[in-house]
Amino acid sequence: QPPFPKTGPQRDEIFLAYERRIQAQTNRMFAWLLLLQWIFALGIALVWSPRAWAGDQSTIHPHLIAAVFLGGLLTVPPMVLIRLQPFHVATRHAVAFTQVSFSALLIHLTGGRIETHFHVFGSLAFLTLYRDWRVLITATAVVTLDHLLRGIWFPVSVYGVPYAATWRTIEHALWVVFEDVVLVWGCLAARRDMAEICDREDQNRQLLDKLEQRVRERTSALENEIAARERTAQDLG
Repeated sequence: QPPFPKTGPQRDEIFLAYERRIQAQTNRMFAWLLLLQWIFALGIALVWSPRAWAGDQSTIHPHLIAAVFLGGLLTVPPMVLIRLQPFHVATRHAVAFTQVSFSALLIHLTGGRIETHFHVFGSLAFLTLYRDWRVLITATAVVTLDHLLRGIWFPVSVYGVPYAATWRTIEHALWVVFEDVVLVWGCLAARRDMAEICDREDQNRQLLDKLEQRVRERTSALENEIAARERTAQDLG
């Protein structure tokens, strides 16, 4: 995502360094968050439904299997990308996909509890730390598709009821879009602030460069003047 108004190559370098510093900090935060969410999903599965019973026979509950393997599948690939390609746009979109996919997993593990849906809105807010509004589009698309498909084929896992009308998915999607509008505006405003900070830093650097150039020129002039006086003194002597 290109920076806002350009003033020169040095300013763009400053902006890129600033942007990458923010991305690196956000990547570290998400690396820990994804790991903690995986552990949290395992805890929910272990406490709520560690085993399934059929008469006197028990097996490992599918929820525990989902928490272990699906949670691991969601956690490991983005962490690898964060390690290998920390500043690539694909990494940010992979994190966005994974973060809201964890929302879907947690909603499923809790039987579609409405309180767990709040995880979606929190995830969107966390993603704005990248200051890249495009990741919100990815996250919104994943959430909407997940709610739509599970609402049709497995509504109890997303809404906690055996049947859910399509309008319910539309309602959830509209609330997500409502938050997106504010978050996108926040991302754009943050990037404008970043651009202004970089502009000021670039101007300060240019001013310092001019001052240093003047000092060098003045120093050179004084050295030439001293040398000329010394030559004149030698000639007179």
